[in-house]
Amino acid sequence: MSPPSPVELRYHTVAQDAALGTLLAVVLCALLKLVLSGARRRRARVPVLVVGAGPVGLVAALAALRSGRTRHLQLLEARGRASLLRRPQQVALDPRSVRFLRALGVDFDNMEGCWRERRFFTRLGVFQEHLLSLLERERRGVELSLGTRFSEDFLRRIPAAERPRVIIVADGSSGDSCSVLGISDEFIVESCGAYGANATIERLDQRQVPTPEIRVHGLLFDLSAYGIDAQRESRRGSLAVVDSSGFHLKIYGSFRNRCMALACQEHGQGKMVHFLRHTANTSIMRSIFHQSFNTYKSDMEPRLMELSSNRLQCSRKLFEIQLSHRRITAAFMEAEQISVTVEGAAARLLNFDTGSGVNLGLEGLESLGAFISRTAVALDRGELIEALSEKIQHARQVSRSFCRSGVSSAIFE
Repeated sequence: MSPPSPVELRYHTVAQDAALGTLLAVVLCALLKLVLSGARRRRARVPVLVVGAGPVGLVAALAALRSGRTRHLQLLEARGRASLLRRPQQVALDPRSVRFLRALGVDFDNMEGCWRERRFFTRLGVFQEHLLSLLERERRGVELSLGTRFSEDFLRRIPAAERPRVIIVADGSSGDSCSVLGISDEFIVESCGAYGANATIERLDQRQVPTPEIRVHGLLFDLSAYGIDAQRESRRGSLAVVDSSGFHLKIYGSFRNRCMALACQEHGQGKMVHFLRHTANTSIMRSIFHQSFNTYKSDMEPRLMELSSNRLQCSRKLFEIQLSHRRITAAFMEAEQISVTVEGAAARLLNFDTGSGVNLGLEGLESLGAFISRTAVALDRGELIEALSEKIQHARQVSRSFCRSGVSSAIFE
């Protein structure tokens, strides 16, 4: 075989140089694209709209800011500021919620309230005022629109360039924002494996200050007049303190607005529970709550003297404790390119009050920062859907976990 001619050698050299140049150009282009993509992801910020300035909505707004991925935050609330800060109900924050809130910058040392067993008790108005103050300190990029109602018209008036990429719906169980956004109102109702009843006592002459809750376990009640015998008794007045298979009582709230929750586990209950679930005598539950309060109340508060007093309002009988949670808790609005997540009582609601309901809403917010971050850096529709899918999975996990053990941690333990 004859050696290549000078022309052929030059041709091969030029071809090799061209291939090498092309390869180098491809590598440089890929590196440049990677650098630019990384820079874009680092700078990625999205406008966020939060609907609802209750405790969950305010914490959602704070979590969105702390994610570092919010370009502009608008908080929308139909009520005015005075209405928000006047709310007298007491809120009990469990240790998990306390850790979550501290990571967001909530300063419990500068908030009116009290501690017991790593739980923090404060008035709802005080809690919301503290959260509002944290948002107002941010100044840049935060817009508080109190006294403004969310509607289709409101959304339509937002200029396209300022339209939110993320909407967080936290307008409570009676809000209509999900309907405005076209999100299904279908709920799944699940049993929490327990029966319960609630009572409230309003006494305007008492103090409206945060008060630690009182828990009593293993109660049976003397219903012998109705043919129901309490067993394994150790009497204290007309109440019988028994082992953990009996009833569990929680007294909570301020002295002015006192609340009670009575519950028992669904399994292993006998005639007493069956009787209290089906009785038509409305005075029985009233008598049980009246005696329970006077027996286990704080030593610093007065007894409830009149059984017939309208200050005591209570459930007529025991009912099954159930959690209703929204089938769709997150959605993508294709035409507007908006990701929506539903939080708090707008997403899941318990038919039984334990004074600890806000903790369920805050647990749902634990994945909010990651959701906003993933939405901000998403390069295409697929990545947006992945972010929504993870948020939905977390919402389902929160609901499943509560049905399994939520009532237990709120009242049984």
